[in-house]
Amino acid sequence: MRIAPLLALGLLPVVAGCQWLSSKPEESDAIPTRLQGELRRAGEMLLMVPCGEQRNLLLIDAAQLGLEESAAHLQSPGAQPLFADLGGDLDGDADGLFAVTRLYRLQAEGPGCANPAFKRLIVRAGGHEPEWLVSVSARGMVLERPGSAPLALPYVEESLPDGSLSFSSEANDQRIELWLAPTRCVDSMSGARSHLQARLTLNGEAPLAGCGALGGARN
Repeated sequence: MRIAPLLALGLLPVVAGCQWLSSKPEESDAIPTRLQGELRRAGEMLLMVPCGEQRNLLLIDAAQLGLEESAAHLQSPGAQPLFADLGGDLDGDADGLFAVTRLYRLQAEGPGCANPAFKRLIVRAGGHEPEWLVSVSARGMVLERPGSAPLALPYVEESLPDGSLSFSSEANDQRIELWLAPTRCVDSMSGARSHLQARLTLNGEAPLAGCGALGGARN
């Protein structure tokens, strides 16, 4: 269990919600090497250029995550490269193979490599209808909703053996709980893929569904 102090964070881009899927949670005993970068097609191959680097990595879908199908769904011919946030095993220090065992995020929209908040985030989750976004760092939890000022709160973190996480707060006359389950999620508007399903409960109201992903402060 971890308790974080209250500190307001800056506004972060709103991420989209998700559809709940019936796929099984992704499991891995070893912590993979995590890389973010641009993903593009080269014939029948998928290549990734890590953020701030020049090398090209050939992606191998070692865990059968459906990378090729997901990339084909998100990227139309001639479109800009996708942003990929992946975990796996590197083979070679320069251009080489990246055997992907975990898909954190795959998206065609958003700041991608240019997101300055990524390294300090523990998790970010959001959804649609109504729109909502929760950003969690070591300094606090921030809830953002259209038409309302960002709400910054302290939180208590709990984790379960299956990899599920809970971030909850009872402060400023608000009762908020964010549950995250390690099951892949598809954004209902953009089609972006992420590795966590999210449910947000506000003051005992009906839960709101969404998608989430761990930030750079947590693998």
